Amino acid sequence: MSRRLLLLLTLTCAVGVGTVYFPQAISPLVVASLHASPGSAALVVTAIQIGYTAGIFLLVPLGDRLPHRPFLVTLLALTGLGLLAAGCAPALAPLLAAAAVVGVTTVAAQVIGPLAAGLVAAERRGAVLGTLLSGSTGGMLLARTFGGTLGEWLGWRAPYLVAGAVALSLAAVLARTLPVTTPTSRQPYPALLAAPLRLLRTEPELRRSCLYQATVFGGFSAVWTCLALLLTGPSYGLGAHAVGMLALVGAVTMLCTPYAGRLVDRKGADRVNLVCLIGVLVSAAVLAAGARGGAAGLAALAGGTLLLDVAMQSGMVANQARVYSVRPGARSRLNTAYMTCAYLGGSAGSWLGVRIYGRAGWEGVCALVALLAVIALARHLRPSADAGRTHDRRGTAGGATGCPSASGCPPTAAPPVEAAGRPM
Repeated sequence: MSRRLLLLLTLTCAVGVGTVYFPQAISPLVVASLHASPGSAALVVTAIQIGYTAGIFLLVPLGDRLPHRPFLVTLLALTGLGLLAAGCAPALAPLLAAAAVVGVTTVAAQVIGPLAAGLVAAERRGAVLGTLLSGSTGGMLLARTFGGTLGEWLGWRAPYLVAGAVALSLAAVLARTLPVTTPTSRQPYPALLAAPLRLLRTEPELRRSCLYQATVFGGFSAVWTCLALLLTGPSYGLGAHAVGMLALVGAVTMLCTPYAGRLVDRKGADRVNLVCLIGVLVSAAVLAAGARGGAAGLAALAGGTLLLDVAMQSGMVANQARVYSVRPGARSRLNTAYMTCAYLGGSAGSWLGVRIYGRAGWEGVCALVALLAVIALARHLRPSADAGRTHDRRGTAGGATGCPSASGCPPTAAPPVEAAGRPM
């Protein structure tokens, strides 16, 4: 894993994740150009998001079955062609179809994580995962700015065409630079699809990592779903652009996640998780002060959302480092289980947040965030006999034994993923 390759993979993560988010900024332009209703234009965003979730479930497990170079190049090429087709769509129906294809195939970031975990030594894994996550975060944050600015200048088709050209260019570069990898599984495709559920049932470290991320991401989604309602409501009376400006505060997390990864390598994933969960709990108290309105309330919202963003993203680095150490030969299937649980938690958090906001206001949403953090903390502080039998309680990225460093740790064989190509 050279610095050049790490930079290239980080850029690929940014483009892959950004593709999911930039259409949100150009929906009004699509409405005006294609003479569609706002609700119909919003279906483009929905099609990409649904496709992305389907891609995580249907395609990411193939990262254990196929060589990474042709698999990633194919995904990026299909994404690029889908974006070009969307940019040339003459009507809303073809645009929706192209958006769905783009959503399914733009899962490169979820394939790159397991790939990178296998290319670096255990004592560097956290730092590398943190760097990749900073790229994903940057793509998510900057995609809306890219889409909105370019769309205002050149029309709604321009962001799709430019993003398509970038994806195809990355595919060409990766085809020449990615190292050759050997698949870790020979299971048939149906068995690969069933493996994430089987891993959730058999691996306690995977289950608790999924619980941490599902609860924290649920609180995160509840906050950002309801923040627009608060800022545009009577307490502040601001426009929708205020939410976008506040979201830029989260750009600080791009600098924090690589540092969090290095802490995981040195201190262990469990210690980083503990600090992050406490940070989520503190952020709920800070965010609650935002209900008062005015400059002080706005400052509380900025500080609280920043703390929540940093805690959520840093906790994800720790969780992924632990998950990738469970079974080195099944990292893509482990990542499928982990990310599916995370997105389910986020969806549930958004749904609960809106309903709680309607009944108890912003303070109720902050109470939900605190409750979810307490649930995760209670699990984190409870001794686990099952986890103790398979992993060190530190739960670090340092291999299956949980050693924080490769030196001085006794060799331990990873549990077999499968034998002679037979299902686990």
